Amino acid sequence: MVKKLPQSLLYMTTALALCSCEYLRNRTVKDVLTDPLKPTQADYQREAIEMQPAQLRMPSSIVVCRSHQCAPAKLSMSREYVYNSLLHLFDNNNYQKALVCQADPYAHTCLENYITMPITAGITPTNAYIDHVKITDVIIGKQANKLNLILNYNLTYGGQTPDCTPSKSILFAKSVNHVLLEDAGYVCKMTSIGQSTIKTVFAIDYIDLDYGYIGGYYSIGMSGPAYGGGNGYMMLRLPKNAYPLDPSLQAPRTKPQRGTVNAGLEAGIPAPAPQESNGLTTTNGVQVFPISK
Repeated sequence: MVKKLPQSLLYMTTALALCSCEYLRNRTVKDVLTDPLKPTQADYQREAIEMQPAQLRMPSSIVVCRSHQCAPAKLSMSREYVYNSLLHLFDNNNYQKALVCQADPYAHTCLENYITMPITAGITPTNAYIDHVKITDVIIGKQANKLNLILNYNLTYGGQTPDCTPSKSILFAKSVNHVLLEDAGYVCKMTSIGQSTIKTVFAIDYIDLDYGYIGGYYSIGMSGPAYGGGNGYMMLRLPKNAYPLDPSLQAPRTKPQRGTVNAGLEAGIPAPAPQESNGLTTTNGVQVFPISK
């Protein structure tokens, strides 16, 4: 009798016998018949809450290093100075790649050349890594203490690199002891059944203007078909420092070629006087036509 039952009906009977009422509450008959082990959106939300990263640690003071000397910013700096220093630092490194590393919060040295986050992609537990972020654009906000950034995080997991959208981030300097870098969430396609949203918060407590280092506590959360997250202390290593600002406002001077009038003038040889020929002014064989008004 058992052999005459359809295979799908046998699978459905087995699934109903093994699963609880919570399983049937979030699934339809079609879900059970097509893919009984496929997680639902309610499962994603519940597991995301269970794996939510711990509360972000806010620093009590920000250490700023300049001229090879480090000191707390609250002793001799203002909020505007910290904001302007970060603006110069990001503006000098616009369109550059900033390296990301897991670091020691006291020594401010890198422990790994990346940060690690435990995640679950579909039903597979794995780790996600971020080793660098590219600064795509730096825009001064309308408020005097806000800086808008477009960042592209290099996210990998399980040996794969998903397609991710740019992250629209805001660097907000609320006070001399409170500087926060956060985003509204960017999307990565990490599984074939949908896209996952990633949100990042970075509380800055260390700024090195001499070498282009920014350190702070981070919290990264992921929701969707791939969910998880992590927190800790990381550092951004920018290729350029915060000074000097040297915009190219003038075109470079070119060395005059031999035989030209400019070369003769620099050598002390006077230029030949213009000659009149049929009412047209000529200079060294070149006619200068008058422009009629």
